[in-house]
Amino acid sequence: MPGPGTIGATVSRAALLPVRARLGDLVEGVRPLAPFFCLYVTFGLTLGFLSGGAPLILRARGTDLSEVGLLQLINLPVGLTFLWAAVLDRVRLPLLAHRIGWIVAAQGATAALLAAMSFGEGWPLPVLLGLAVAACACVATMDIALEALVVETVPAGRRAYVASAKLCGASLGGILGVGVLVGAYDSLGWRAAVLACAAMDLACLLPILAYPERRLRRRGDAPERWSGSFGRLRHLAPRILALGAYFAAAYLVSGPNTLALLDLQVPLAEVGFLTGSVLPAVNLVMALVAGGLAVRVGTARLIVLGALGVLASGALMAAACAAGSAPVAIAATVLNFVCGGMLGVPVFNMIYRWAQGPRPATDYALLFGAAFFAAMPLRVAAAALAEWLGWAVYFAAALPVYAAAAGGLALMVARTLRGDQGGAR
Repeated sequence: MPGPGTIGATVSRAALLPVRARLGDLVEGVRPLAPFFCLYVTFGLTLGFLSGGAPLILRARGTDLSEVGLLQLINLPVGLTFLWAAVLDRVRLPLLAHRIGWIVAAQGATAALLAAMSFGEGWPLPVLLGLAVAACACVATMDIALEALVVETVPAGRRAYVASAKLCGASLGGILGVGVLVGAYDSLGWRAAVLACAAMDLACLLPILAYPERRLRRRGDAPERWSGSFGRLRHLAPRILALGAYFAAAYLVSGPNTLALLDLQVPLAEVGFLTGSVLPAVNLVMALVAGGLAVRVGTARLIVLGALGVLASGALMAAACAAGSAPVAIAATVLNFVCGGMLGVPVFNMIYRWAQGPRPATDYALLFGAAFFAAMPLRVAAAALAEWLGWAVYFAAALPVYAAAAGGLALMVARTLRGDQGGAR
């Protein structure tokens, strides 16, 4: 007859079985996301280091502010990927599967360009800028190939989790690229910092090599007549305009917050901490949470909830600027981080849905890149507009613009989802 100790041990093991089962289910659910997460880390890492860290490094070395400002051109290829995305849809590289072949080629080219840059500490700025823009073009190419892989191999019900992995990985990469590499720059030096970025890019490439693209690729999509990226523009134009309006309005409400904090006499070190540490940390947490919320609450509802929070943060910022209250403005900025971070997953989840078809790399590049460029005029004009109106009036005026843009995007998302449900029936 078993003793009390044996019975207790049996009961304890039995109680642990559901926990172990849940942990096993969690591991099985997370494991397929690891290759995507790792590559998104490299996206945030490389762009964070090149466009966020390099300007700080060069400025600290005495480079003129006007020259440092030119480094914003590093981000240009991210919005131009639609110019060459059609090539990624049509051309298959040898040896590897279609999308993985392009991912490996683009990531390898990024690492090679970074390795070349590591020897250029004393090179003229135009040379370094040219190499950085080329590296960014390779990173952007890797990104659209990866997004096409998601559309072609991940079921629609799982894409919200991939979008969550995307934003988590990009946030972590930004922390590594700006916070860690730049923070340790005095110890590492130029060559070691740039080579560390290249080495992490190559290390994060390894998991995707084992991804079963050929087995998971859907067979039902018929090939489409070659028409180039511009041939898709007419079909996608309403969605591109909705996304472009949303990106522009989101920047109007959120982008100039840090400039407003500086004008409210918040110290630069504190503003840097908010943007370099608090923002990516909040984005990381919200991306983890929003994936599950998008599945449970629904994509359109989550966009509405997040947009209401952004509107509340904008109203709070307008009140803070009118009262000259720095603490309230900081609270409004953090609230904006939280609510804006909530919106990333549902928005990118819908971009995946709209890119679903025979030309996913082209469609994703158009939906994201062309929308990014559609938002550029307002992004460029925002600071001058705020200087003309004053911060309180500026934020108050931005709120109805954001409400209209977010409402239009939510309606388009809801229309797409209703169409999907009608098609399923």
